[in-house]
Amino acid sequence: MRILLVEDDDLIGSAVKQALKDDSQAVDWVRDGVTALSSIELESYDLVLLDLGLPHKDGLEVLQTLRQGKKTMPVIIITARDTIDDRIKGLDTGADDYLVKPFSIDELHARIRAVVRRNQGSADPILTSALLKLDPSTKRVERDDDSYELSSKEYALLQALMVRPGAIFSRGQLEESLYGWNEEVASNAIEFLIHALRKKVGKDGIKNVRGMGWMVVK
Repeated sequence: MRILLVEDDDLIGSAVKQALKDDSQAVDWVRDGVTALSSIELESYDLVLLDLGLPHKDGLEVLQTLRQGKKTMPVIIITARDTIDDRIKGLDTGADDYLVKPFSIDELHARIRAVVRRNQGSADPILTSALLKLDPSTKRVERDDDSYELSSKEYALLQALMVRPGAIFSRGQLEESLYGWNEEVASNAIEFLIHALRKKVGKDGIKNVRGMGWMVVK
């Protein structure tokens, strides 16, 4: 999953970015509202974490611009503004959730999972395909009666596939889901991860569609 973090505080931004990367997410970090809007026009994000007190353009203005422009990706506000009026204004402007600083990183992870589930129209936290079950809270995949531990990149790749069982993902699409800006990507990185996953869950767990990409069977 690829996340845009919009946060002008260096200490908070660096801590949240590292925590998200440790949780197998690809993260792009910007520090002002104008750059946030430009980034969203250029890239495809699964979720935005949005501070409110931003330079150049306030977070609420950013959110209002996104929703008026029919941008539907989930947005979680992360802010020190903690009054009821602030929360109501943020949610009514189009935020999917509102988290007040300081917050627990574990709570942030849980809220991200919940918002993404709602956005995908699913109440079940477990991602399933015809053969596999993936638990985002434990980062383990099950097939039949066996359970397998995944590396962070293996999990991120399998999650990208299992969010949309039956859909074919190209190498480029998977790279966008797994890697943020300025991360070096080896030319065979996706193939290497697919090979490692198929050793664990079987070749029929992740199918290669020649000339197009990979998929999990719905």
